[in-house]
Amino acid sequence: MLRIAIQKSGRLSDDSLKLIRECGISFISSSLKLKTESTNFPLEILFLRDDDIPGYVADGVADIGIVGQNVLVEEGMKHLSVEELGFSRCRLSLAIPKGENYTSLEDLNGKNIATSYPNLLESYLSERGIKAHIHTISGSVEIAPSIGLADAICDIVSSGSTLISNGLKEVERVFKSQAVLIANQDLSAEKKEILEKLLFRIHAVQRAQRAKYILLNAPNDKVAEISQLLPGVKSPTILPLAEEGWSSLHSVVNEDDFWEIIEKLKAAGAQGILVVPIEKMII
Repeated sequence: MLRIAIQKSGRLSDDSLKLIRECGISFISSSLKLKTESTNFPLEILFLRDDDIPGYVADGVADIGIVGQNVLVEEGMKHLSVEELGFSRCRLSLAIPKGENYTSLEDLNGKNIATSYPNLLESYLSERGIKAHIHTISGSVEIAPSIGLADAICDIVSSGSTLISNGLKEVERVFKSQAVLIANQDLSAEKKEILEKLLFRIHAVQRAQRAKYILLNAPNDKVAEISQLLPGVKSPTILPLAEEGWSSLHSVVNEDDFWEIIEKLKAAGAQGILVVPIEKMII
């Protein structure tokens, strides 16, 4: 059985559990339980503090884990990373009181900065020749300027609403982060095989999230032109309609190109365009 560690609460926890469920893995979760087992896949889930996860995986207490890149890099364990998961995106940013002027990073020379990520911040500042006094605190970093503990903060930002509510403004982005899957470097052959099966399911879910399934009708004399706009995985599926002279085309389109392709399809004579979300995509 493979043992995975995920954050016990918060957005990263919710997104991690959603991914596991989308991979077809069933389990019973409870806010009172610190671990649970899947009923249909050889997986045990541990619910831990996010900053404890890299250490648990490195020590072999957990085989794999889902954690923010910011935590992984802060702990100096980038070598554990296996897969970027594309969710729980955020950034580590510098912020100052909104009433203060800011022209460049040099304004922070000699200033006091409060953060829960001293290693990331120190690396960022030293690379740019900035010397500041870093105060390491855990939790409630945003309050530091208002109580006189620091002139600025460096903390995780998602929407920015927490900064605004605490009278702060974002001035520099230090590090971009997202959820990553990490793994112990000494997994047994059996556990590596289970991990490969899990990664296969994760990749199928990820591909589906980035794609749309398109069905449309087109006159036969336009099929060749429209087919060039619909590459799909290999090529579009073409089926004759009951109405003579018309065909139905089915294909998959990358979400990034979706609207541009839809406009070209309409201009080429496509009608009755139907767009359907994809649950899983295996190639």
